[in-house]
Amino acid sequence: MAIDPHELGHSKTDLAKALRELRIQAGLAGDRLARRCSMTQSKISKIETGRTIPSLVDVELILRALTTPPDLIAQVTALARIANTEWQDARALHRKGLDKKQVELAALEQTSTELRYFLPTMVTGLLATPEYIRASFAPFPGDHTKAIAKKLERQAVLYEAAKHFTFILTEQACLWPLLPSPAMAVQLDRLVSVSRLPNVRLGVIPMAGHMPRAPLNVFTVYDSSLATVEVSTGALVFRTPRDIQEYLDEFRTLEGYALWGDSARRKLHEWAKRFRENPLSVHER
Repeated sequence: MAIDPHELGHSKTDLAKALRELRIQAGLAGDRLARRCSMTQSKISKIETGRTIPSLVDVELILRALTTPPDLIAQVTALARIANTEWQDARALHRKGLDKKQVELAALEQTSTELRYFLPTMVTGLLATPEYIRASFAPFPGDHTKAIAKKLERQAVLYEAAKHFTFILTEQACLWPLLPSPAMAVQLDRLVSVSRLPNVRLGVIPMAGHMPRAPLNVFTVYDSSLATVEVSTGALVFRTPRDIQEYLDEFRTLEGYALWGDSARRKLHEWAKRFRENPLSVHER
């Protein structure tokens, strides 16, 4: 499904309007529809006024209760799927303050138990050294002291035994020279260290062999309830089971391409050695 980020807000309004019009056409009052769907009248009202975005299950219950024709069901369900997708504009996030984004991510991490990260381009903040984090903020203007501190604070979640983390990094993510070579070696040492935590699985995908599926974006799946996909201009947040399952399926495929455990650590040590044997800074190469 192609999604235009600028249409996401409109889809929420269109969905609310469509559900209200279908109820009126069916000749049902809000309280009668609520009883048929086992919902409260207040919830129906909030859905129809756009104050609440209904889940796909809510929409399905409403459409069934209204005996909606199949062609309209397909149209309204498509609206519901888009309405449950959120666009986070990178420029708006920068204006708001990058430290606010760190607080949001920390909340997601605290309320999730099973977290999966696919990292094809660079190391994520949970795995990064302080120097790497500072370098990742360097392209953005302003004082990022608070954002850097929040990002480092988030790393404490890795030591919560009740949570389970799986990280998959490509060779490019591990070797992209964001820092001078000696600091990159330290960053790879950090990955080795984190990989030994009992609640962390860390895999690396070397650029070798045959991998028929080519990944496109950084993505994270929180439990089975939410997936975020990052692009250069922002991030998409998916909440529908169908979209989340697609990312879980992709993650399982990528797991099969990765090295794990001691094999991953040997590869990371090999890459770190390469940086140490070539101690020129990024700018001196």
